[in-house]
Amino acid sequence: MKRLALLAFAFLALQACKEIPKEIANEYPPIADVFEAYYEDALRLNPLGATFEGDARYNDTLPNFLSDAYETLLKEHFANYKAKLVNYPDSTLSESERLSKAIMNWECDTNLEGLSFRDYTPIDQMWSMNLMIGQLAGGTSAQPFKTVKDYNNWLARLDDYTEWLASARSRMQEGIAQGSVLPKSLIKKVLPQLASVTQPTIEEHLFYGPIKNFPEDFSEEEKNKLTAAYTAIIKDKIIPGYQSLYDFMNTAYMTAGRESSGIQGIPGGDSYYTHQIKLYTTTDMTADEIHQLGLREVARISSEMEKIKTQVGFEGDLKAFFNYVRNKKELMPFADPQQVIDNFNAIHEKMKPQIDKLFDKQPKTAFEVRRTEAFREASASAEYNPGSIDGTRPGIFYVPIPEVKKYNLYSDEDLFLHEAIPGHHFQISLAQENTALPKFRKTLWYSAYGEGWALYTESLGKELGLYQDPYQYFGMLGAEMHRAIRLVVDTGLHSKGWTREQAIQYSLDNEAESEASITSEIERYMANPGQALSYKIGQLKIRQLRAKAEQQMAEKFDIREFHNKVLENGSVPLALLEANIDAWIANVN
Repeated sequence: MKRLALLAFAFLALQACKEIPKEIANEYPPIADVFEAYYEDALRLNPLGATFEGDARYNDTLPNFLSDAYETLLKEHFANYKAKLVNYPDSTLSESERLSKAIMNWECDTNLEGLSFRDYTPIDQMWSMNLMIGQLAGGTSAQPFKTVKDYNNWLARLDDYTEWLASARSRMQEGIAQGSVLPKSLIKKVLPQLASVTQPTIEEHLFYGPIKNFPEDFSEEEKNKLTAAYTAIIKDKIIPGYQSLYDFMNTAYMTAGRESSGIQGIPGGDSYYTHQIKLYTTTDMTADEIHQLGLREVARISSEMEKIKTQVGFEGDLKAFFNYVRNKKELMPFADPQQVIDNFNAIHEKMKPQIDKLFDKQPKTAFEVRRTEAFREASASAEYNPGSIDGTRPGIFYVPIPEVKKYNLYSDEDLFLHEAIPGHHFQISLAQENTALPKFRKTLWYSAYGEGWALYTESLGKELGLYQDPYQYFGMLGAEMHRAIRLVVDTGLHSKGWTREQAIQYSLDNEAESEASITSEIERYMANPGQALSYKIGQLKIRQLRAKAEQQMAEKFDIREFHNKVLENGSVPLALLEANIDAWIANVN
């Protein structure tokens, strides 16, 4: 029996264990104390994570995540907590505690396995630290800028960040020696991102943003002192740090950049990809199994797309229909970026009356739609940033609008369901607000669960009063096709020797996204192998569980309760989600 199956079996088999031998239970502190300590230690190790959660205690620090010393601390953290869990036999724990223990074990095992691979590519165009810091630097994201202390905290954090910038260059130099470097096509995308932060006009610099937005209660003396400090760190450390990195990546690193597209192109790439599949799908599926599943899903969705093509009266083949949708002027009506944001807010208003029919538990955390910041907009995808745990910072749906007159709205209803409501905003906010969960589980993220949930919610559009326009429904099919294609191209790139160009062409042949968008997506998969697999794997599991519940429960099935059960434990590996749904079905029946 595979490891995940054993995990799920153990969870189910121990549902009935209620009696706790006192001599065992009293030998160690309550396991809740272990969960709490794990969470607190994790915040200290990842102060950026604390900031995004709304915990300000570590807003002035940023460890060098690339240092050997930090890696040692991480390994000790996960090994120590894994050892502690051995002291708590499952038979002594409540059902909720057993689930938390299983999840913590999974976290420790997976992170320790990941730490066995050295990261020689700490910077890419999509996922890396410099982009996250850039988001915070503008002063409108998770890092607060409300008090003088807040402003000084950011100065201290930036000082630490310059050490990371230097280490990133050193690590990439080490990667050149090891034959582990980025593909040239990705290096070309990173360079303009770095260059945008080297421009010398301090008052227009990204990192000067907080100075332009001082709170009204700051004195002139405080403003002058902070202005001088921010100007100095930008001029003396930030710009030189980025310039040094840019110069290196534009010369020696570009020369060393690899021509191969997939992770197979570096030493140890195959074993790393196996780890990434497990990390992002929380399953033991092989690359070939996923590739074949993707091919089947592409064929199935294509047949559904044919029906829409017929419905709107298009007479060409499906590939021609993709081009027709890509270029249809009526689907590109906007002249101002604010119109795009307004359209998403209108979608929200349209579906609000139907939400209660599918969800009786909804988050209290506020929600906003915003345009993606200019410095990263050209390479960014639409995304959701969670609100703070205390609810004071809203969840934010970021929308890139690099060329508003070319912005095609045919998939906007689907996109809103996925990134916002009831997708990521509901799933993440409800977990953060769930007082029954230990703190470490409130912000856990398993991509197969989280992205699987968001993709599943795209199929709820008709039930929520959307997809009345056939082009919007085609947008939903297109988004699902996009995720099915990911199964094919990600495994193609990283396990079957596909080139970037092959992957782009496969996508162009099977979906209606623009070539520019598809190119950006393929390069995203190149930068983070395996992440793109999580969406469809998770969605198919949730769909399977819903179908099982509907069939076995018949008239007892309640869609709101099913959604409660999927969401009630926060983010979990798929085997544990299945175990929870199976237990619910058995209990109701």
